[in-house]
Amino acid sequence: MQPSSRDDFIIAIRSAFLKKENKQKFSLSALILLTLGILILGRYDFKIINYTKISLKEIAYRSTFIFSTPENIIKNGFIATKNHFYVYRQNKLLTETVRELETKSYNSEYLESENQRLKKTLNELNFFSNEILAKVIVDKQSPFLRSIILNKGSKQGVELGMAVLDKEYLVGKIVEVNFTTSRALLLSDLNSKIPIDILPNNIQAILSGTGDENGKIQYMKEEVFVDNDSKVFTSGAGGIFKPGIPIGKIIKNPSSSEVNVKFFSNFSQIRFIKLKSFISEEGQ
Repeated sequence: MQPSSRDDFIIAIRSAFLKKENKQKFSLSALILLTLGILILGRYDFKIINYTKISLKEIAYRSTFIFSTPENIIKNGFIATKNHFYVYRQNKLLTETVRELETKSYNSEYLESENQRLKKTLNELNFFSNEILAKVIVDKQSPFLRSIILNKGSKQGVELGMAVLDKEYLVGKIVEVNFTTSRALLLSDLNSKIPIDILPNNIQAILSGTGDENGKIQYMKEEVFVDNDSKVFTSGAGGIFKPGIPIGKIIKNPSSSEVNVKFFSNFSQIRFIKLKSFISEEGQ
């Protein structure tokens, strides 16, 4: 009894699959015939066919929208997640940048306060200046004398020793004052000698004129190495000038041990200058 019942069960399953396959073939054939019929009838202007076509299109479009909704949700979710991590990384980077800037700001504040403390310790004087604008009326140039005559004198408040500036660069000092005119000795004159600082190495030296377009460094320790293009400023030593006025930059001669200074200003092109008398606040 068992073998026959098993065979009957297998036969029943096979017949079910055959029926299902026949139904699928019939459904597919019917769908093909329906499609062909719609295409053929579509050539004729039947309202029912037009409504059917419109309805099928509407069903197809709606079905496409419904079936694409999960895909769009996943896609938009992926984009949103990606943007979230991008914003997170940017926020982290900006946070680190802000911290670095805050650190630099704190360091600047510390250096500023430290500089003020050192100034008080060294009893360095703060300066203010009286400024007079003047015009060059005569330019005296010779192999030994480099000076200029200005159209301002004691009547306008010009005094001996005042600094002569081309814009913000030191070019000389007042050595002679008349009632309506004065004479300034330029830094390039052979008789000009001023104390200077060479930065960034903070080297003190004396700048001397050469009678030419450049100056030269004197009285500097031989063992001190000076970089090319180092900047030259007034040192304020001797109370002649305020410290920190820019003058020029170092130009080393490779064929000799001489160290020259190229002035920031072109003395042959000076037409208008500023005269300043730097006075310490404690001197008032």
